Amino acid sequence: MTEAVSDRLHQAMAARVAKGELPGLVTLVARGGDVQVDTIGVMAFGSNEPMRRDAIFRIASLTKPILATATMILVEEGKLALDEPVQRLLPELADRRVLKRIDGPIDDTVPARRSITVDDLLTFRMGHGLIFEPTFDPPYPINNAAKELQLVMGPPDPRTPHNPDEWIKRFGTLPLMYQPGERWQYNTGSLVLSVLVARASRQPLTDFLRTRIFEPLGMKETGFSMSSQQTRRLPSYYMTNFQTSKLELQTLSSPTEWTTPPAFPSGASGLLSTVDDYLAFARLLLSGGIHSGRRLLSERSVRLMTTNHLTLDQMAGAGPLLAGQGWGFGMSVSTAPDDVSPAAGRYGWDGGYGTTWFNDPGQGLVAIAMTQTSDFLFNGGLAEFKRLAAHS
Repeated sequence: MTEAVSDRLHQAMAARVAKGELPGLVTLVARGGDVQVDTIGVMAFGSNEPMRRDAIFRIASLTKPILATATMILVEEGKLALDEPVQRLLPELADRRVLKRIDGPIDDTVPARRSITVDDLLTFRMGHGLIFEPTFDPPYPINNAAKELQLVMGPPDPRTPHNPDEWIKRFGTLPLMYQPGERWQYNTGSLVLSVLVARASRQPLTDFLRTRIFEPLGMKETGFSMSSQQTRRLPSYYMTNFQTSKLELQTLSSPTEWTTPPAFPSGASGLLSTVDDYLAFARLLLSGGIHSGRRLLSERSVRLMTTNHLTLDQMAGAGPLLAGQGWGFGMSVSTAPDDVSPAAGRYGWDGGYGTTWFNDPGQGLVAIAMTQTSDFLFNGGLAEFKRLAAHS
């Protein structure tokens, strides 16, 4: 990264902090062995504690690519197959029923035309997910039924009170929203995968991720919970209250909530991490599955994860989250050149608490920005970071 570009990125992000859009952030841009890390601002509004490189962030949906990697490890070991029905290990999801219409009664259904497969979960085409029409998660009967069952389908907080077996048992009482394979829908596929990976590996998801991904990659600060001492490195979380238009501290995801291991380790949104830990994961994919001379994932698995699997119609119907991009396994994939990358093939994802990551294989580039201000994702900060990080 040239010094001029590095300066422009720093100045742009520092200007947003100075305007009060967020208290602080950490950015990281890496090409080969050249790693540029920038810490800007403070840990919380009104605080004198500077933002730090080893700050621990709630990475939310940046958990999804890690879960997809865990799934592919099991596929390579023959413990799962992409085309197999998930009901072999998740009998709770056998004999699915499907709503006749998305806003209809939950007992007005037809039989599913086929079983849900592992591939369906990875590509978010299982037939269930968050609803973005006409508004985010409207009070349709299917959503009301999920809430009555205490099935948390969206953000990592509030956490579901159920363990994985109880969660999948309750989820299995609901119909699907669409036929398997028909439509891209966000999030639920990763929740179901969280249960499937644990059963296929015959150990809790927490243990499998730690022994097969985090420890081999040296990701010592990544996990579903933290010690009370580590909470001092957890920045405060902010989001605009759209009724008052004011940026407000969010108490729901307080540091103390993260000192207790969750009943349901969510592979959709439940991890904590740092920029350096996530760089290790990003480099694993950029290198085609090799870390420090050791192969942890096959080139074929990485290629499947980072290739678009959606049809044009599925991309068009995916709603605002994909914004015309494709979807691989647990991450988005660009399908055409844009103002960030001169060629298709960039992949990565964002976390709803204000984190983002992408790899651009054509440029040998890893770019990560971590904040704890959700507004960063939609107020222009994210787009500006991506553009300036890539143009180095």
